[in-house]
Amino acid sequence: MISVNDFKTGVTIEMDGQAWQVVEFQHVKPGKGAAFVRAKLKNVKTGGSVEKTFRGGEKVPRAHLDKREMQYLYNDGEGYVCMDTENYEQITISAEAIGDGVKWLLENMNIHVLLYQGNILGLELPNFVELEVVETEPGVKGDTATGATKNATLETGATVKVPLFINTGDRIRIDTRVGEYLDRA
Repeated sequence: MISVNDFKTGVTIEMDGQAWQVVEFQHVKPGKGAAFVRAKLKNVKTGGSVEKTFRGGEKVPRAHLDKREMQYLYNDGEGYVCMDTENYEQITISAEAIGDGVKWLLENMNIHVLLYQGNILGLELPNFVELEVVETEPGVKGDTATGATKNATLETGATVKVPLFINTGDRIRIDTRVGEYLDRA
């Protein structure tokens, strides 16, 4: 159990039989009456969010999320096959469970799979990935002063905006949290 007074962003609690992650919270002490905590919670499984008010000092059960290191192997058409790095067991994860992260997955990449009560909720990708540019317009010499960008297709099929000096065949680093170009690798 965790007190609502100890809420921090990222804490996972159990409510109504589901796991909820604290996105925002605010301790409120009105001039008259008891203190309370207003929190914005995100459902870990569905991604939906809700605002809830708790009495000050109220206790709620902490949800235990299991985080397993796995290696992404391949896409078999039905889902994404991953292997547990500890016991070499293979599991298939649906595209819905992965969400937007599918566009950054490379074969043999190590990822963390989040499990709640034995069910796969999703996965955590590395914050940065190195990918090769497979298609982009050629860069024009001297056209770098404007800070302009162009589209580039990466080896995973994702499209990102890159500076004009990036060419086909270049390896670049991508921030997977926001899906943006960082720098050349």
